[in-house]
Amino acid sequence: MAYRDLSLYRILTSFMIFVVFFVRNTFGQGAIPLDRRNFDRVITNNEVVLVNFYATWCRYSQNLNPIYDSAAEALTREFPQPGKIVLGKVDCEGSREVAEKYKITKYPTLKMFRNGKLSRKEYRGTRTTDAITDYIKNQLSDNINKLDDMDGLDDMDTNKRNLIGYFGEDTSEEFRMFSKIATQMREECVFYAVIGEGSKKMRQGGDNVVFKPPFKKHGDMMYSGTLRNEALFQQWALDKCIPLVREINFDNAEELTEEGIPFLILFHHPDDTATVEMYHTEVAKQLIHDKSTVNFLTADGLQFAHPLHHLGKSVNDLPLIAIDSFRHMYMFPDIKELNVPGKLKQFIDDLHSGSLHRRFHGQVEEVAPPILPRDDETQDNANEPKPPPAIIRSDVGAEKITEPPKTVFQKLAPNEQRYTFKKDEL
Repeated sequence: MAYRDLSLYRILTSFMIFVVFFVRNTFGQGAIPLDRRNFDRVITNNEVVLVNFYATWCRYSQNLNPIYDSAAEALTREFPQPGKIVLGKVDCEGSREVAEKYKITKYPTLKMFRNGKLSRKEYRGTRTTDAITDYIKNQLSDNINKLDDMDGLDDMDTNKRNLIGYFGEDTSEEFRMFSKIATQMREECVFYAVIGEGSKKMRQGGDNVVFKPPFKKHGDMMYSGTLRNEALFQQWALDKCIPLVREINFDNAEELTEEGIPFLILFHHPDDTATVEMYHTEVAKQLIHDKSTVNFLTADGLQFAHPLHHLGKSVNDLPLIAIDSFRHMYMFPDIKELNVPGKLKQFIDDLHSGSLHRRFHGQVEEVAPPILPRDDETQDNANEPKPPPAIIRSDVGAEKITEPPKTVFQKLAPNEQRYTFKKDEL
């Protein structure tokens, strides 16, 4: 009897929460307040949830709140059905547990959730009602390019990361799973689906998915697992769609700089795909173990001409490679040595060891000759500490010491013109 009462209580509680949300949205009272009591339930029971993490004392949060409420009301009018869209808001002072769980360090921060899962990318667009509503509508749009035959793949942009599914019908469980992953990773890959008889040639063993890497005519990779295993397929898609080397642009620069690790950037002409492909290959060969300490990027040298000028270069010097440590910038000595084994790795190692910076101060490293024990030295004496193997000295008569060029990309990080940072509470 107690079990039945508990079940009835849960049903009534869920119903009351639904009624509260329905009444609030119907009468246009803006975004839904979220806290530890209802946060998980709301993000799990709705397809798309955008959450504004704010602080009441933050002036940027104060400016955004009426705009955000207006966007919530507009979206509720257009999408009134329950379980579709929710715009929620968390007072980070009143709900510190939730703010800490999602590592909120700046206000306001807008995070996207899809069917209960946190999206990798925050909303960093314009803070207007129209911009926010357009962003949400775009998140709801079907991002799978559906084709009847394989001829449509001829128009595919081969410079992008493409996932192509081949399905007998679009009502299958395999296609449903493909659609779910495509929705979650809409900003990382471009998704195509060839459905029906036109895909028969590629379905000898059943429905399947193929990844086509960018800049390559060959090297397609077929998914070998079952499409009904969501965790397995999702991990495979993540490995393919989130590359080791990413392209930086003005839309994602703030996000990349907020990751807080140095950049290794290939500046290239947009038509120079050969150097880009070589850079991808050498990063994978030489630097795979450095991916947690360095962001490997490519940049359109025409768009990012300012950093080139900062290095004393111009678009006529493309391609070139540089490190931005968020304090200084350092150039890779010779782009022609990009594919020399170990050269790129040494460049990164020199950053971490401080050698790159010391060179700009006229310092060089000398390797001292080994200290050998004398014939009459005892074993105990031989184990005594020896001088360090490297001696650092300043060149005598060197030219006037100059600082390396200051960072450029740090200026693209989240700044006080858009956010209040958590440390400012002190």
